[in-house]
Amino acid sequence: MKPELSKPLPVNPVTPPAARSRRRFSARGTFAALQYRNYRLWFFGQMLSLVGTWMQATAQGYLIFELTKSPLYLGYIGFAAGVPSWLFMLYGGLIADRIPRRTMLLVTQAAMMVLAVILAVLTFTGLVQAWQILIMAFLLGVANAFDAPARLAFTPDLVEDRKDLTNAIALNATMFNAATAVGPAIGGLTYAAFGPGWCFTLNAISFLPVIVALLLMKIPFIRSLDRPRGTAIKDIRAGFGYVSSQTIVRTIMLFVMLVSLFGLSYMPLMPAWAVNVLGGDATTNGYLQSARGIGALLGALMLATFSGQVPRGKLITIGGFVFPGLLLLFALTKTVPISLLLLVGIGWGFMIFINSSNALIQSLVPDELRGRVMSIYTLTFFGFMPIGSLLAGSVAERVGEPMTVLLGAVIVLICAGMVYLRVPALRRSE
Repeated sequence: MKPELSKPLPVNPVTPPAARSRRRFSARGTFAALQYRNYRLWFFGQMLSLVGTWMQATAQGYLIFELTKSPLYLGYIGFAAGVPSWLFMLYGGLIADRIPRRTMLLVTQAAMMVLAVILAVLTFTGLVQAWQILIMAFLLGVANAFDAPARLAFTPDLVEDRKDLTNAIALNATMFNAATAVGPAIGGLTYAAFGPGWCFTLNAISFLPVIVALLLMKIPFIRSLDRPRGTAIKDIRAGFGYVSSQTIVRTIMLFVMLVSLFGLSYMPLMPAWAVNVLGGDATTNGYLQSARGIGALLGALMLATFSGQVPRGKLITIGGFVFPGLLLLFALTKTVPISLLLLVGIGWGFMIFINSSNALIQSLVPDELRGRVMSIYTLTFFGFMPIGSLLAGSVAERVGEPMTVLLGAVIVLICAGMVYLRVPALRRSE
């Protein structure tokens, strides 16, 4: 039986085309959500933390490749980090609907900081081994399984006027991808100059700004919701019931799942790609990661500036074709400059797709189900990444990295075509 839901608040109402053409663009409009004190604290604190996170991710992948010389282990580390999504993500979303999300984020961010410290100590003492990195990746995945749905559902609590929610979501992506552009490059250079231990140490320190920001926030009320009070299984099923009953939401989540499973297979292979395909080293790996981040940053800034100007469904469609199309070309490229240029485009296309998907779902979901629905959305993204990583590592061992990425790109292109033909309502969705 379909659960009774409150009417979702209008995040970004349809704007007549004539009004769109008259609207002026300004820096103030691009960064509208930063007018709210709580969001400013979150934005700058989280950005610093994410720079450290990407430093660690870049160093961790290259370190395990140095220890094992095997692309299969790159698949293992992605799998270990993502398995907790399947085990805990849905419960994380339920908890995010039951307790203050700020409290939940303080716990998860502190846990991630402790894990970074442990990995740094193991590295500095020379005791680090591949199996230890896998365990640390698994534990970090556990923390992320509770952190991610709370983080996504927390955004509406930080902006007082819902008309700025879409802008806040776009700025979240800007923050994330600014860190993606800077963090891997700093991580690669730090790794080459001082070793991986310092990458992990700097990541541990980077959690302090976001923890302090959360403590300084003044959230005057806990949003009035019909908070779930039934059994965990019943409340989680209500989230799935909403998703299954909404064609647009269901289609987006299936599309995101397939992109995560097949399209993102190139990401865990980057250390091996830098060495085996491009003949580079740790610095090359950092540059590759940063190029993708720069493209994603450009996409996020574009979305923040033009939020409301182009239907989000159309943006999902554009990103859904651009991302795998350029990924296919990347798989055929063997030179560093062209690879970097293509990765900028790949990052742009993926950001247009994933951020517009997030924003459209957030605009549709009712508040009382937000944590649970966003946990399902996060599960479709993070939950299938480890399976894709393991699959990519296994295939790369047999046919090589370029063919692995090529196959994934072709599958996503086919999926994009099927969505375009079978669900035309998606590309018209505001």
